[in-house]
Amino acid sequence: MAVHKLNLGEFDEIDYYLIAIHTSLEDYRLAFFINQILPIRLAKSNNEIQIHIKEGETSFARYHHYDSENDINWDLIQNKNEVVLKKTSPISELFSDQAMVSSKKVFLLPEFKTVDYFLKIENTPEHTIDLPQIKSKLNAINNISTVYTIETNQIKSKNNLIF
Repeated sequence: MAVHKLNLGEFDEIDYYLIAIHTSLEDYRLAFFINQILPIRLAKSNNEIQIHIKEGETSFARYHHYDSENDINWDLIQNKNEVVLKKTSPISELFSDQAMVSSKKVFLLPEFKTVDYFLKIENTPEHTIDLPQIKSKLNAINNISTVYTIETNQIKSKNNLIF
């Protein structure tokens, strides 16, 4: 009987670029400006990225474009969001029927807490995308302070980018 082995290293191949964007723009405004300077049409996706943490569940906004000509997926992803926590007091007090509401900042990729958005370019064949040109065009947008590429080996929470 023949033994077949499956090398799991083949599934670890990373076929995307990740560009970090620091900006004060809202997600819809940033998507609008990116659509103006790049040959893509990002649109708000109904499939937001859901993250489960011990405090609760939150979702991150996602804008998506599929380039059918080159078979490339473009995703603009929010990195920062808040989880609203409701706590009820077990002690009977004057205002015990009032629930205490607080919020906690949550990150899609916690190791990059200063990044506001990520532009994920997926399924890119070699030499199809001019990454330095894309970064310079993004840097030209007003209210974007900096843009840089993130090396995929620096990402500890890669599973959050699978959607």
